[in-house]
This record gives sequence, C-alpha cells and structure tokens, in this order.
Amino acid sequence: MEVINEKILERLKAKFSDIISEAKEFRGELTIVIPKEQIVDVCKFLKEDNDLRFDLLADLCGIDMNTPTKRFGVIYNLYSYTNKYRIRLKTFTEEEHPKVPTVTGVWGTANWHERETFDMFGIIFEGHPDLRRIYMPDEFEYHPLRKDFPLMGIRGSLELPKK
Repeated sequence: MEVINEKILERLKAKFSDIISEAKEFRGELTIVIPKEQIVDVCKFLKEDNDLRFDLLADLCGIDMNTPTKRFGVIYNLYSYTNKYRIRLKTFTEEEHPKVPTVTGVWGTANWHERETFDMFGIIFEGHPDLRRIYMPDEFEYHPLRKDFPLMGIRGSLELPKK
C-alpha cells in the first residue's frame, strides 16, 4: 500500500476507530467504505486535518447495486490540492428509505452533485438546503438511472414536444 494511503488510514483509524468497514487500494488509489451515519464527520475530518486537507469534492455520484440490502450507494471523490492526491469514499443505504446525510456544509460543490443524484437515483440527502430535481420535471415520479427503470423509458410518463 502506498505511503500516503497508509497515512490516511492511520489517521482515520486513530480518530474513528471502528467505523471503517472496508478499505481497498486499486492502482494506487484508496477507496474507503464508511457508514452513512458517519459520512459528514469523516468528510469534515478529511477536509480540516492539517496533514490531509482534502479540500475539493471533485465528484459525488450514486450507484444502484440492485441487491436486496444496501441497494444504493453514494461515492465521494475527494482531492487534496496540498498533497496532490485523491481518495474515494463510499457509503450505502437501503432501498426502502434511501437517505444519506448531506455534505453541503463541508463542500459547497456537493449541492449540485447531491441534487443530480437525488434526481437520477431517488437518494434523499437529509439536511440539503435545496433538494429538488435538476433534469427531470418535478411531476416525473421515476428515477432514470435506477436499474429497474426500463431502457426505453416509460411510455406516456413524459409529455414529449410535438414535431
């Protein structure tokens, strides 16, 4: 494992001793799985720690695992300008009530990314200041990037413009 990955894991384990359920390194990049209840605290720590300083949320996206438990996930791609290094955080939520705490208080860029993930997957970001749809109309009751959404769409679900 790369030295900086070991340093990141060491610092996280010192601060959050038992919450890291999984940590993998692939091609030199570190991915850490965090419980959704701790995601805000971990993100704040990674941003504010003087040695780590992950000051940019480069991307946040949703995934649909299409599994009976932990169906939906949220992936946070973080970057440190100071260390010129990136890591990935993952957290999961259930299909029944897909909710994850917002990280808009940590990084302002999360606002748009969380709205997009909500629109496409239906994952609710609790505490988000303006959680509404971006691409789909408000009355559209589906989430197009879920794996159970038909590839050809749902006939009659959207009024299409006339030719």
